[in-house]
Amino acid sequence: MPEGREDDARAFYRDVLGLKEIEKPETLARRGGAWFSGGTLQIHLGVEQEFHPARKAHPALLVKGLGELVRRCESSGYRTIRDDLLPGYDRYYVYDPFGNRIELMEPKR
Repeated sequence: MPEGREDDARAFYRDVLGLKEIEKPETLARRGGAWFSGGTLQIHLGVEQEFHPARKAHPALLVKGLGELVRRCESSGYRTIRDDLLPGYDRYYVYDPFGNRIELMEPKR
């Protein structure tokens, strides 16, 4: 993530995706960035001086309630892209405030 954009990270990862922000260890906190968790998942956003978003490489988050999560993303101004190429899953892509691609997926019922 770009330097000084922790509030943007919180608005997306905490407020939209519903993850909990976790405190970075004191030895790493001075570097900036933000860490989030949900269940056994942790996402660590580090600051890069010459930041370039990850548009192809991405985390895939296995979620419950994909439809509601997609609606929350869209109503918060984040564009989602439906992808039906993986058999057995409903999937969407969303881009975080920095342009990083995040895959949201839920097993089909």
